Amino acid sequence: MMKPLNRLLLLQPAWLPTVLLIPLLYALGWLAATTLMVLGLPADQVSLTGTVLSFVLFLLAVPRWAVVRWSEPQPWRRLGLVARQPRNRIDHISSLGIGLLMSLALIGLIMSLLVFTGNGSWLGNLEIQAILNCFLLALGVGFAEELIFRGWLWEELTRMLGPRGGLLSQAALFSLVHTRFNLGFGPMLGLLTGLFLLGLILALLRLRHQGSLWGCIGLHGGLVGGWFLAHQNLVMIDPNAPMWLVGPGGPNVNPLGGMVAIVSLTAISSLLIQSTKPIRLRQATNSAHDEQQC
Repeated sequence: MMKPLNRLLLLQPAWLPTVLLIPLLYALGWLAATTLMVLGLPADQVSLTGTVLSFVLFLLAVPRWAVVRWSEPQPWRRLGLVARQPRNRIDHISSLGIGLLMSLALIGLIMSLLVFTGNGSWLGNLEIQAILNCFLLALGVGFAEELIFRGWLWEELTRMLGPRGGLLSQAALFSLVHTRFNLGFGPMLGLLTGLFLLGLILALLRLRHQGSLWGCIGLHGGLVGGWFLAHQNLVMIDPNAPMWLVGPGGPNVNPLGGMVAIVSLTAISSLLIQSTKPIRLRQATNSAHDEQQC
């Protein structure tokens, strides 16, 4: 694997490896998953299996990528997953907790408004299987997507576009990748806006936590897993619930595209911008605790 990866890393212009990496890994993961069908893998599990295999390949590629592209021998520290010193690990735990609390607050606000306005009825159907699915979804999506978007991609975009360009472009790409373009212009614009604000908040949260990625994982994973649990087990949403409250998507609504979430995310991003110390992005992404030692 190293020889093909080395060739990819040395391609010119310098932005080309960044553009090609994820599509190539996804293609390899999908090809491997398709091959596993011969061994009995069900057809309806090919997509998920391919995605998991692609992420495994990404984890294998990151150390070499960090050495060649970033001159960084400790990629996991650079990406905000590992603290420089054992005593700093508690900061990662507190960052994770803060992110989770933020996600619970936003989901709790939307659920409360649904019940209060009569657009939803409380079920409170908590089962072990549902809680386990919520946990696995939160951990899997939060960890994988934050490592890619607020870790690897942000670093690459900052190198190409500078600190401000990297900050804004990672949020824009995050929103474009997650938006459903079959919703119509208005709902799509709302979803794009909400997702962009979330991408911005996740990056600002990493800055505020001195480069630690765990707060981003907590917030992102908490929103995904928490909304899954709320929508499936805790609240029955009226099919006629207004879009400003529940967001677009019909049966599979995404609350980030609703006005409640957009206003809330705007307020959170404003507070983070005002309260985050003006530090250089390069410092923030180097190590989870570099700034504390400068």
